[in-house]
Amino acid sequence: MGWFIVAATAMMILALGYYLYRTAEQRGWFEVKAVYHTWADTGDGLTVGDDVRLMGFPVGRLTEVAAMPPRGKGSEHNVQITFVVVGTNYNYIWTGNSRARFVSSGFVGKKELDITKGTNGYTTYINYPVQQMTLAAIKSSPHLDKLRLGEEVHQGTDLAMKAWVALSTNVDKLAGLGLSNVWTIDSTARHKQIQAVWNDEGRHYEPFYGTNVYILPPDESPALMDRVNGIVGQVEAALPNFLAMTNQIAVTLSNSMQLTSNLNAIAAGIRPAVNDVAAITASLRDPHGSLGEWLIPTNLNQELAATLLNANGTITGANLALTNVNGALTNVNTNLVMVFDGVGRSLDNLADITSNLNHQVQVNSNMLSEISRIIVNSDDFVQGLKRHWLLRSAFKPARTNEPPKAVPNPYPHK
Repeated sequence: MGWFIVAATAMMILALGYYLYRTAEQRGWFEVKAVYHTWADTGDGLTVGDDVRLMGFPVGRLTEVAAMPPRGKGSEHNVQITFVVVGTNYNYIWTGNSRARFVSSGFVGKKELDITKGTNGYTTYINYPVQQMTLAAIKSSPHLDKLRLGEEVHQGTDLAMKAWVALSTNVDKLAGLGLSNVWTIDSTARHKQIQAVWNDEGRHYEPFYGTNVYILPPDESPALMDRVNGIVGQVEAALPNFLAMTNQIAVTLSNSMQLTSNLNAIAAGIRPAVNDVAAITASLRDPHGSLGEWLIPTNLNQELAATLLNANGTITGANLALTNVNGALTNVNTNLVMVFDGVGRSLDNLADITSNLNHQVQVNSNMLSEISRIIVNSDDFVQGLKRHWLLRSAFKPARTNEPPKAVPNPYPHK
């Protein structure tokens, strides 16, 4: 019975130890814990023990939500939030652009802390030891090739050298910048626990003592009621402008109606002029030639007709004269030259008349094409008479006495 009780007690102790071990392992009691501070305007919606998320995964929890003291560092903020990041997840939190964001969760008024993954700067915590060393000690170190610079070196306002650069190739450069000792990182001695934290003010790593935790800048979105109040305020501020714009729209519509009525009056006044234009257009389409009556008046048309009749009579007389000439040629040969001279003069006058008439027709482009064609044909007819083989001799130029021929010498050899 005694051995049974001892065995049962040992088994219970082992089971309890295994349960405590599993619980501690699940809760991260054996994991590295990186402690951070941040600030918030209000602690509403935040509860100790809530999860801290990074890239959508829970990586830690809230450990404290407390009011800030009325005076001192950070007193311009209202609430200080303390949280821990379990395991090596602190390697995702960098000094460059990691922020603590408070976002609303699924419950009304509930918020959760979400950390932004860093992409530049340096890791906030490291598990390598850091210390200040002189440049001479750095040169004589047996692990010179493993030493890294643990701070930023500035020359005036310019960054001359970043942290984490190898000291084996930059000792002389540091001496040239006027430095005698610098913060160094020993990359050969890696520990499981956190050894150093970044100091934002001094721009260097310093040994971690548990109290010099890193302060992660907050990126807090306003609460739901604050955003609602802000939206209501914006609406109230914009409402007078909206009413003024409504009044302007009403005035614009009134002016548009007045402009439409004015356009109707103008259209009514233009209607008689449009009717007159329509009447003129109808007159231009008159088949009797209203446009022609404008260009060639009635009296000019009558004069042209009389001229054409005279031209026709003249041409008829010329034809009769030519007939008489032909008869005279057969009966009277002796008077042929005189008769042709008289006929030539008559034809020259007739040609002058027809040429003048042709010239007038060519100048006045608005005369009828039939008149121009008759006159041109008449001129061509008269010119053809001059070239006819029978009447060609009647139009020859006047002859002169031929010069006497030279008398040949009857005595050419003397």
